Amino acid sequence: MSRAAAQPQFLVPEWDAPASVRAAFTLRGGGVSRAPFDSLNLGAHVGDAPEAVAENRRRVRERLALPAEPAWLEQVHGTRVADLDAAGEGARAADAVITRTAGTVCAIQVADCMPVLFAARDACAVAVAHAGWRGLAAGVLEETVARLGVRPRELLAWLGPAISARHFEVGEEVRTAFLERDPGAGAAFSANSRGRWQCDLAALARRRLAALGPIAVSGGTWCTYGDPARFFSFRRDRRCGRMAALIWLA
Repeated sequence: MSRAAAQPQFLVPEWDAPASVRAAFTLRGGGVSRAPFDSLNLGAHVGDAPEAVAENRRRVRERLALPAEPAWLEQVHGTRVADLDAAGEGARAADAVITRTAGTVCAIQVADCMPVLFAARDACAVAVAHAGWRGLAAGVLEETVARLGVRPRELLAWLGPAISARHFEVGEEVRTAFLERDPGAGAAFSANSRGRWQCDLAALARRRLAALGPIAVSGGTWCTYGDPARFFSFRRDRRCGRMAALIWLA
């Protein structure tokens, strides 16, 4: 396969994690996939050519000097957390992943859902969660923090790129799913002229994390829908590639 000159580009969290915690979020440029997956698609399940996905993943490993192939999950919009240090994880059908072992790379894929990275201040553990509205409402962030076993005041969290409230229109059933667990979540929904709601995923994630304790939260400022040059967006394009949020211990 021909290799384009462009290199993969990444967002790197700006947070106070220890130097041994490494993390990155892939952007859509610098790969070999053709439209509508152009060009750094990392999703093997979206209809892209397998050889293009393999090359894109190789480029990411090389560019980031990853110590191992990321542990790609079968994401199901649920709350299951895969522990990469535990035996018998099987197919890893899960929406969050944790490790305490250096050289093991956690990863989730997104194209509008919110990726949330976690790191312990003492670098004893890291994790990443896939927080679409279903998983967020069901408690995927709470499950991830519980499985990490780190006190909230010793945790850092970074909210990665996701669809913003301006572009994320939802029905009453979505709002109700959050209000049933947290009546104050109504502040993250704004009524629109079509009788539906604009949903702020970042605000909902921050509420859920704040309820757990004093977790230091950063990020949450990028909109995947509104920036087609840098981000894939399923809501915008329907058929598109997937980006990845990666975290590991060096």
